[in-house]
Amino acid sequence: MKIDQRFESRLDEAFGGNAGTRRVVARQARDLADSGQFEADMGRELTVSVVVENLRDAPESLALPEKWNWWMGALELAYGGYDRFRVLRWAGKQ
Repeated sequence: MKIDQRFESRLDEAFGGNAGTRRVVARQARDLADSGQFEADMGRELTVSVVVENLRDAPESLALPEKWNWWMGALELAYGGYDRFRVLRWAGKQ
């Protein structure tokens, strides 16, 4: 998974928010991809499309970091070990 400016641009197109919220979600996605945990649990590579698709499943009213945490919560319930990829703090809804 290539987590770079294009990934952040995809997040902007799909969810909006500010650069800081996109950057923190991209960082967490990079850490998740680098860990290999998603691929081991799901049997498929973590791609930009997979991230965007899963974040779209979150309630619309949530800010981007909340959408990410919503997805990480679902993975935590299903497989365990995903809490470490949650966004722990951000300033307000963007």
